[in-house]
Amino acid sequence: MQTQLSPTLQNDPRARAGERILRSCVHCGFCNATCPTYQLAGDELDGPRGRIYQIKQLLEDGPVSRRTLRHLDRCLTCRACESTCPSGVRYGELLEVGRELIEARGLRPRAGRAARRAVRAVLLSPVLLGALLKTGRTLRPLLPRGVRGRIPHAEDPGPWPAPRHARRVLLPRGCVQGAAAPAIDAAAARLLDGLGVSAIAPGGGGCCGALSHHLGAEREARERMRRNIDVWWPYLEAGAEAIVSTASGCGVHIKDYGRLFADDPAYAARAARISAATRDLAEFVGGCADAALTAAESVPRRIAVHSPCTLQHGQRLPGIVEGLLERAGFTLAPVSDEHLCCGSAGAYSLLHPRLAAELRRRKLAGLLGGAPEAIATANIGCLLHLGAAAPVPVRHWVHCVRPAGAPGR
Repeated sequence: MQTQLSPTLQNDPRARAGERILRSCVHCGFCNATCPTYQLAGDELDGPRGRIYQIKQLLEDGPVSRRTLRHLDRCLTCRACESTCPSGVRYGELLEVGRELIEARGLRPRAGRAARRAVRAVLLSPVLLGALLKTGRTLRPLLPRGVRGRIPHAEDPGPWPAPRHARRVLLPRGCVQGAAAPAIDAAAARLLDGLGVSAIAPGGGGCCGALSHHLGAEREARERMRRNIDVWWPYLEAGAEAIVSTASGCGVHIKDYGRLFADDPAYAARAARISAATRDLAEFVGGCADAALTAAESVPRRIAVHSPCTLQHGQRLPGIVEGLLERAGFTLAPVSDEHLCCGSAGAYSLLHPRLAAELRRRKLAGLLGGAPEAIATANIGCLLHLGAAAPVPVRHWVHCVRPAGAPGR
């Protein structure tokens, strides 16, 4: 696809990067076949090919309006189109360019800007989010059914094993997961401990930066990413072999630090090393050749797996959780349209509730068609979004397994 950059963008590195990506697109339309929002709306402008044309208009200083903003906002950033594209178009990176450029046009209404600030303020503060969740649990009987379903039940994280192994990894706590489901990281630490690896939770870090990045708060995102790099770097220098993410949405973003800081002389080298050292929990456990797993006693044996978009399309690790669960002895229920997004997509379910609810309905239909007794996933956003409406338990897969020979829990 040929593009003539606007004279005002000729020296903009973001625009030049977008132009390079656009040139690889042959506008074949295969991407629309796997795009969740195109399937919902049936509108070319709500599919990848249509959004690419709109970003092309941005780069050429063509006509752009709030309608353009709305169509770009509706993209889930699921990147299913990247898995489908025969030309290897890096759509996720191109969308970043488009969103940054359209934010700079100042087209977003004041109410929209306020909503995004509110979402970031709540989700990025574990203290504030934790307080709101505690209040919500107390008032649960008085709340509307739709709101009740969004509030996860309180859980006992259980013990975090003391470091005792020569092999050590970092297990960042993140933001939403630490407040809403702290038992996930603790269970991951126990699983790793049983496999001969000590998990260290570094203090002083925080959100990976993905939420701010996708909501157009780029300065905030970079501040958070730099803070994490500064906190994690000494651990890598001291011999930690990996940064292990228990949330695939965080993992895919941390793996992208190297690209995002490639032009930052102060952070480029460290960011690249951190990206190279990052592993999804399933990826790390799957790489332990002698990792013998068995099913946790309290988990039903027939289970459906929801593979998050950030795992199968972003990190290109399709089937990895399924493989671990099969090794542990589970029967995997068939899932139809497993490539489609559940509608969580970071803050998407909060900012686009109607679309997210319909995507969840379709996803649950695909997950429940094989009559599973539970659903397993690998990302906190998917877990909370699906769990709010699923008639069977939705768990992080780490709660489903334990090292063979370890006592059941």
